Amino acid sequence: MNVQNIITGSMVDVHHQTIFPAEIIINNGKIQTITRLPELPDQSTGYILPGFIDSHVHIESSMLVPSEFARLAVVHGTVATVSDPHEIANVCGMEGVEFMIENGKTVPFKFNFGAPSCVPATLFETAGAALNSEDVANLLQRDEIKYLSEMMNFPGVLFKDEEVMKKIAAAQKLGKPVDGHAPGLIGEKAKQYIDAGIYTDHECFTAEEALNKLQYGMKILIREGSAAKNFDALVDLLHNHSDMMMFCSDDKHPDSLVLGHINQLCARALAKGIDIFKILKAACVNPVNHYKLDVGLLREGDAADFIIVKDLINFDVIKTFINGELVAENGKTLINCQMSGVINNFSCTKKELNDFELIWNNEKEISVIEALDGQLITNRILLTPKVSEGKIISDTENDILKIVVVNRYANAPVAKALIKNFGLKQGALASSVAHDSHNIVAVGVDDESISKAVNLVIEKKGGISAVSNTKEMVLGLPVAGLMSNEDGYKIATDYTIIDKMTKEELGSTLGSPFMTLSFMALLVIPHLKLSDKGLFDGDTFELIL
Repeated sequence: MNVQNIITGSMVDVHHQTIFPAEIIINNGKIQTITRLPELPDQSTGYILPGFIDSHVHIESSMLVPSEFARLAVVHGTVATVSDPHEIANVCGMEGVEFMIENGKTVPFKFNFGAPSCVPATLFETAGAALNSEDVANLLQRDEIKYLSEMMNFPGVLFKDEEVMKKIAAAQKLGKPVDGHAPGLIGEKAKQYIDAGIYTDHECFTAEEALNKLQYGMKILIREGSAAKNFDALVDLLHNHSDMMMFCSDDKHPDSLVLGHINQLCARALAKGIDIFKILKAACVNPVNHYKLDVGLLREGDAADFIIVKDLINFDVIKTFINGELVAENGKTLINCQMSGVINNFSCTKKELNDFELIWNNEKEISVIEALDGQLITNRILLTPKVSEGKIISDTENDILKIVVVNRYANAPVAKALIKNFGLKQGALASSVAHDSHNIVAVGVDDESISKAVNLVIEKKGGISAVSNTKEMVLGLPVAGLMSNEDGYKIATDYTIIDKMTKEELGSTLGSPFMTLSFMALLVIPHLKLSDKGLFDGDTFELIL
């Protein structure tokens, strides 16, 4: 069928760094012609840009299945993502990756999935599945799999672990890029990591670290998500390194996705005085070129993947087109909501109050996790615990609370420790979104509250919960204990309500308490974390016994 559409507006040609009045003719999903006009017709409004791309995101962290993520993202001009499905892979293995690919195909959106490189992320935690080098090689053979996902096991790269090197070699053999993950790695070790064939990193939290890696030829992703916020630290590097940088969210909660996406980073970068064309390279062009994506870049013959924005200041999106199809207009998604199926891996049973007791062994000082708002890294501090009847308890006056990790795949002893900076004055919060193995993580002021919060999650076989002295709330996440299969806007509203409860009733001082909580079991990010097997030192890469 011959489907033709004519679009007029001020075209932003990123390749030639010009802006001019243009008429674009779309035919069968592709840009047939681009004609420069002497002036725009009176009815023409807005600027025509290539669509935005999130160059590294875990869709699962939005708590939405891919089809629902797409419904929300297109409103903000996002036409594609580079998506690592290792969250669901850690829970459901190959079946989980297959679920993401097939669900993504049900909507007009360009998901580009990677082959998870680190499932499980470490051997110091219990995951629901494992993908070996043969599994990864098989995934990489698929056309839907565009790259090898973030190689978090940077010690394995440095020591040339056989399985790690096989995974990298499998990607290189097929000409597919390898994503990196090496927080704090600089100097000779960073060079060694990059020389292994790893060419991106989204974990830089200082400009000095990013510059060091840029000098070795690594591309740097500027990350601004719901928990990790590195935009302000890195954005000025775009002035001199725009060919080597991209924008990403990494992890984006549903309430945040309703408000905006990559368009927000463009507006903030412009407000910092960065050239519009350098911004659009990072937001639109560089991800397509680096990952060899089947995404149009506003050229004749390209797929008609583009957006129209009101201005080049705020980047408010008027229309979003994917393969020539109008998928969003004036703040409304045009992609229909559809219920997906459910897969899961959840086997533990309800916990008792005494499962959460932390016995004092007469230590004068113990290691305590210090959470940092807006960062995935934590500090390791030594503090004197508060003790009652031979048991270590939370100390709300000094904001030192109990944190626990419960194995969700089998009944096992609960891991317990202390954490600072959550700010809770009452109650507890719990979540089965707990990177990367997605056991149940909880923080609270007393064992009774922690037990209630954890058991609410177990009842739902996955979700997030909050418990105060007078109220209990839970948002069920039946898809792998990570995602809802309901309408994305409803889930965003429900999430906003429970998030508000953690701040206004429980007293959390964090910007995104549930997102920060989800990273307290992420062992591959320094310095101190808690797995279901115990406290873990991210610097020495070993459990603290």
